[in-house]
Amino acid sequence: MSLFKRHTQPHQFDDDNDAPIDPELRLRTVRTAASTIAESIRSEQRAERRRTVRTKRSLFFRREKRPKTADSAVSEATTSGPQVPGERRNVYVNFPLSAMEVDQYGEPLARYARNKVRTSRYTILTFLPKNLFEQFYRIANIYFLALVIFQLFPIFGAASASTAALPLLFILIVTAIKDGVEDYRRAQLDEEVNTSAVTRLGQWRNVNQALDPRPWYERLLHLNTPGKVTKGVQKLREKEAGEGRIMLSKGGEGDRISMSTADLDDSTFSLGRPTGAGGRQLEDIASIESHTYPPGLPAATEMGTWGKHNTSLSGYQQSIPSRSSLGVMDWKRRISGTARWERTLWKKLEVGDIVLLRENEQVPADVVVLSTSDPDGLCYLETKNLDGETNLKARKALSATSSISSEEDIEKSSFVLDSEPPHQNLYVYNGVLRYTDTVTGEPRKEGVTIRELLLRGCTVRNTAWIIGLVVFTGPDTKIYLNGGLTPSKQSKIAKETNFNVVVNFVFLIIMCTVSAVIYGVLDGLSATSTKIYAQGVDPTSSTALNALVTFVSCLIAFQNIVPVSLFISIEIVKTIQAYFIAQDLDMYYKPFNTTCVPKNWGISDDLGQIEYIFSDKTGTLTQNVMEFQKCSIHGVVYGEGITEAQRGAATREGRADAVEPEELSRKLAVLKDEMVAKLTKLFKNRYAQIDKLTLVSPKLAEDLADRSADQATHIIAFFRALAVCHTVLAEKSQPTEKPYYLEYKAESPDEAALVAAARDVGFPFVGKSKDAIDIEVLGQPERYTWLKTIEFNSTRKRMSVIVRAPDGRVILYCKGADSVIYERLSTKRDPALEEKTIKDMDSFANGGLRTLCIAYRVLTEDHFLTWSRAYDAASAATENREEEMEKAASNIEQELVLLGATALEDKLQEGVPEAIETLHRAGIKLWILTGDKLQTAIEIGFSCNLLKQDMDVMILSSDTHEGTRAQIEAGLNKIASTLGPPSLDPRKRGFVPGAQAAFAVVIDGETLRHALSPEIKPLFLNLGTQCETVVCCRVSPAQKALTVKLVKQGRNAMTLSIGDGANDVAMIQEANVGCGLLGHEGSQAAMSADYAFGQFRFLTKLLLVHGRWSYQRIADMHSNFFYKSVIWTLAMFWYLLFCYFDATYLYDYSFILLYNLIFTSLPVIVLGAFDQDINAKAALAFPELYIRGIRGLEYTRLKFWSYMLDGLYQSAVVFFIPYLVWSLGLATSWNGKGIDSLADFGTTVGVAAIFAANTYVGLSTNYWTFITWIVVIGSSLVMVLWVVIYSFLPANNFFSSTASFVDEVEVLFSNVTFWVTVVFSVLVALAPRFIYKFVSATYMPLDKDLVREMWVCGDLKDRLGITHRKASKNKHSADLETAPMFRELHARSTSELTLPNAYEPTALPAEPNADEKSRAGFINTTDSLVHIGSPDPAPQQVSAERSGPSSSSPNPSYYSESDIPIPSPVPPSLYRYANGEVAEKSSSYVPSRNPSPASVPPLPELGYSRPSSSYPTTASPESFEMQVRHQPSHSRSWSQSLGQHLPPNTVPNHSPHQSSESPYAVSATVNSPYMTGGDNRYQPEGEVSLAFRPTSPLSWSGDHAL
Repeated sequence: MSLFKRHTQPHQFDDDNDAPIDPELRLRTVRTAASTIAESIRSEQRAERRRTVRTKRSLFFRREKRPKTADSAVSEATTSGPQVPGERRNVYVNFPLSAMEVDQYGEPLARYARNKVRTSRYTILTFLPKNLFEQFYRIANIYFLALVIFQLFPIFGAASASTAALPLLFILIVTAIKDGVEDYRRAQLDEEVNTSAVTRLGQWRNVNQALDPRPWYERLLHLNTPGKVTKGVQKLREKEAGEGRIMLSKGGEGDRISMSTADLDDSTFSLGRPTGAGGRQLEDIASIESHTYPPGLPAATEMGTWGKHNTSLSGYQQSIPSRSSLGVMDWKRRISGTARWERTLWKKLEVGDIVLLRENEQVPADVVVLSTSDPDGLCYLETKNLDGETNLKARKALSATSSISSEEDIEKSSFVLDSEPPHQNLYVYNGVLRYTDTVTGEPRKEGVTIRELLLRGCTVRNTAWIIGLVVFTGPDTKIYLNGGLTPSKQSKIAKETNFNVVVNFVFLIIMCTVSAVIYGVLDGLSATSTKIYAQGVDPTSSTALNALVTFVSCLIAFQNIVPVSLFISIEIVKTIQAYFIAQDLDMYYKPFNTTCVPKNWGISDDLGQIEYIFSDKTGTLTQNVMEFQKCSIHGVVYGEGITEAQRGAATREGRADAVEPEELSRKLAVLKDEMVAKLTKLFKNRYAQIDKLTLVSPKLAEDLADRSADQATHIIAFFRALAVCHTVLAEKSQPTEKPYYLEYKAESPDEAALVAAARDVGFPFVGKSKDAIDIEVLGQPERYTWLKTIEFNSTRKRMSVIVRAPDGRVILYCKGADSVIYERLSTKRDPALEEKTIKDMDSFANGGLRTLCIAYRVLTEDHFLTWSRAYDAASAATENREEEMEKAASNIEQELVLLGATALEDKLQEGVPEAIETLHRAGIKLWILTGDKLQTAIEIGFSCNLLKQDMDVMILSSDTHEGTRAQIEAGLNKIASTLGPPSLDPRKRGFVPGAQAAFAVVIDGETLRHALSPEIKPLFLNLGTQCETVVCCRVSPAQKALTVKLVKQGRNAMTLSIGDGANDVAMIQEANVGCGLLGHEGSQAAMSADYAFGQFRFLTKLLLVHGRWSYQRIADMHSNFFYKSVIWTLAMFWYLLFCYFDATYLYDYSFILLYNLIFTSLPVIVLGAFDQDINAKAALAFPELYIRGIRGLEYTRLKFWSYMLDGLYQSAVVFFIPYLVWSLGLATSWNGKGIDSLADFGTTVGVAAIFAANTYVGLSTNYWTFITWIVVIGSSLVMVLWVVIYSFLPANNFFSSTASFVDEVEVLFSNVTFWVTVVFSVLVALAPRFIYKFVSATYMPLDKDLVREMWVCGDLKDRLGITHRKASKNKHSADLETAPMFRELHARSTSELTLPNAYEPTALPAEPNADEKSRAGFINTTDSLVHIGSPDPAPQQVSAERSGPSSSSPNPSYYSESDIPIPSPVPPSLYRYANGEVAEKSSSYVPSRNPSPASVPPLPELGYSRPSSSYPTTASPESFEMQVRHQPSHSRSWSQSLGQHLPPNTVPNHSPHQSSESPYAVSATVNSPYMTGGDNRYQPEGEVSLAFRPTSPLSWSGDHAL
């Protein structure tokens, strides 16, 4: 129950008009959390009023008005809404099928899907053909297969056809094994689910299924005979053979044994559970529609404890069913009595089966609830496996079937369920139960909604048993319809590789065609020497056929230009990368004992190109755990905790040290001990659970102890309301061992947190019975008589409980959103208290807390009785029931007296705000797709710093097509008026936080449905992709997938989806990369994901480190592979110029075979598996480097062509230089043999090409490890060794039948000409690439080049706290806790701007004069120095920078590599103290972190400065690919000193709302780029004003590298 809404003044609703927003006008935007939530409430109320107006109009224009009967009401309720496509199904129970639904043999025509599900792609039968089809879907594999076929024919001159087929077979087998292993894991999980146990009614005829439903082939082979018990079922029944027969009973007061099993000796044992306080259990909670509690009133003893049950008439249960409660049962019906509950497997269930679900069992299919163990027909579900939520959902049984409690009852029942077709919507179901009244014989029907449907995957909680009817099975269940089929994903580079392969293939065809044509022309000449010296070499006498044979021969000879080994190497490399990801201990999650599990090894490079992340909220970003942090009671705020949102805001403002988690925890522990000590002295709280106390406030204990003041009375009344006004149930899990240990179970974690906070403060809720609520107030028991509960719903946004107090007064307690509570306050209210509470709630909401108002009203007896009769009449109404009940509730929820407000924090997972901030800095946009309510999603957005206070938030809420279009167009106009037209340039992908006005969109599910329509979809895509954040609320799983698909296809962007529930499977499978979070009970999301891990924060390491590395490695590997194929193949082509174009091999065949297999394969594999351009910690410290992957700059077609051209040039060098050497004069070997054979020349060219290819890969390597040295050098040495070995092989061997290579080592290796030729060829070939890399790294360095230079030559390791290999280089401790780069944000340049309307200027004004300095003053109580600054407020400057364009940076780059300032000498530190004394500070003096105010010395005045013109301030923006900009609060400059120095007027504006007494308070206008710690560390200290920024005496004012 989410009651936490924000306030809105009543008059604001009256002024709203409902006309569509003019697209020419700007859409109203809000910024703070409080105003955002208030605007969302207004939009919901406007939508509600529009629906009401339309309903009234439809009633007014209705031509015929007839009184609505119960049956007509059912028909209208079950047929309203959009029609679901498909054929409705009738599910019969002991009822004959109609003649239209059976065939000539009396068998049902309808055939339903089995309950067996399969998420795997293959089966045993389909694996081979389907996998081969998927592999040959790659055009390269088809090409390789064609080549193998050609080589089977000797006419084409292939040396060994069988040998040529080995690489292709290797690729097919390795890929098939990898795919098979991945799919086998999915199949194992499927089998585990399909073979789960369930209890089904056996020996009973299910008329919906044919007597023999087997297909024809199973009948032919006599497989799966009907009625035969399979081995799996038999094994299950043998395992559970000792349980005996199941006997069910309804749970009554004093008898909680609602299920038992009887063995053959009729001895029974209980399957019930221990009773809670008052003998009550969670299934006794009233549902949303129910307004009465189950019977049972515990009696109080003299000691004030409750645990005994009274035996009132309400506990009596009829043993003989009355005629009015028979429903679907016909007691006159003859039955066989053979039906029995039997255990079977999930996959054996069919539509129409009756199942028995027990507590803690999962629901095996979509089941309609017929009966439950609860007397009122209630049951409770946990949907954690679906949506990650742990709070319980209430469901109820159908009234007509609620009396069923045994097998005999089912046999006596007869009814038909008219069900809608299966569809994806998880929140809608419409059906009709039809039966015949056994008394009157008249047909009856009852509506069936989602309230009576249990979805597959849910878990039964706190309900002993449920009898249900299976409606949808297997693929027809809602959760699997939302999931879809498991897709076969292919990485972006793999798709681009297909293009490159096609290009190379076209190039190959051109070369072969040219060779064939020239050969054909030459072959057709008659007067040539070939007719004499080359007789008989032509395969045929036809010139055309000879040319065709030459074409195919060249195709075989040049086949390496499309490298088959590339795909083998990629599979090897991606397997190694998956292993490294799985072994990363930084992503190890101890509670689940698991690291990141890669399930799809083929898309690791996509992790480095993600632009959009789509995330679920509950269970993914949050823990779904609520903590009571603060409250406001009668205008006084209590609570000392700091929320995640406050910590994130402090970090962004440069005050990270002010809220360090460790220090905060220590202080809170001290305050908590102080509070508990004071409360313990005041009273004895037996039920307190101190370890769970989250409301830490010693002031609360002090005010509560001061009974002379009125505040104590207000506090008692406030917490008494929390203890009484709820629907929580208290249970004692260990009544004997821990009699005072209470566990609260609720339908919402919000309510449980409120009641638990009251318990720990001294107001425990002890128990609840039918008409009594027992609490304790400061150790004294109190009993309230329950009278009425008015439930919460999303329209009311409040709930109320009416009780009779111990003094006899009737009191209404109400809690809800402040917008609705304030409308209902008494006219005699205190305006000052109201205003103070509003301010407190605004402060809570802006801190990321979920707020709630508490109020009460004392009623007179007559007033209550009159209202009670009206409310009961409204509850029994058949027409407009909900409206009538709401009117009645509103009549009594008036004239309320405000008690106060609560503030709860929805606990985020560890590290979520920091992870989101890091991902934003990397240029990744994050969208939240959640099924939660609008306000809940907004609150979490602010808590995790996804929504920020300086963002313009646009709330889109419309229930019409036209209204949605109008709002989206207005939002586009708003953005265009601020940012200008959008840019679709791929080179500008990736946003940069803080450089321009930030926008966010919040949209609800109904509006999203219209926004995803074909007409509006492009507009919504344009709007969403221009925003930093998009929050979609109340969305279905199918809508999640459609949203991901919209961005993925509409922007051709790389997307990642992450979730933890089965409702996230659809978007996980739709995205390019799907990530699933592992759960305590397993997760459907993790099963279907490509990567599964334990926490959201691991996403940063997965993307920024492993993803970036993988992308960089695969990109470099691809380019180098194509290069080395071109240099090798084109050298053969150049030789054709001198051999009549007859496809003669230049190299020995062993070189052709081993070139890609041994000689050059390992260096590129090592490059792809182990290379690192920068260290992992540096990648996390500089997440902005990731933007190259978003823009796809590492693997472009330009890069591909540059490597191809490089290969073309080098092939000419390694061929023609040896050719020229041979042409100038042939040398002779030392043994007199001439170096003039084709083997001599070909080996020289081949050796040079291999040396060049391996050295070229070495030049591309950034991270030289021991393995790299061995492989790069060793591969070339292996080639040399092969020449030696091959020279001594006999003439007739596997590779050759001639003696051309015999003694080749003696001929070549002994000659200086050979070695000089090889070395000179390699140097000339590699020189251009070496020169290019040198020039680009020196004069046009990329960001990663600068970071790597800082890592190797600079102090980056010291700032990251990493130990050098040489101990002499270590300057700082290796303790990461003290590493400056992690403890404090690294320095940033003022040249980090790219857009013309950026927020920061680069030019710095002159230093202020002495008068301006003297007027500045400020005291910071957290540091030992008093900072001198300007007291003038700066909000006007901030608004100016948002409303109008400001000066832009002349250097729109992230790093200004050509203008890195030289280190400046450290001057002496001069300090001016409060008494005016000026002294030089010793470097050994370290000021105290937390001095007393009296001992705080003032800030010294610095007496030196550096001219701002010492260094150039311009740079070419074309040299930088990253243009990272930050918010004003992230402005940076350098300042180096041993003390903490700040120039005048540079104290940051941290929070204008803080008082000067706060330990975190600072001046509102003084701006400081930086503060440095006493150990030369850099500490951010706020934002720089646009209108004025002085020159720091120690600040470099030009461009900065970092």
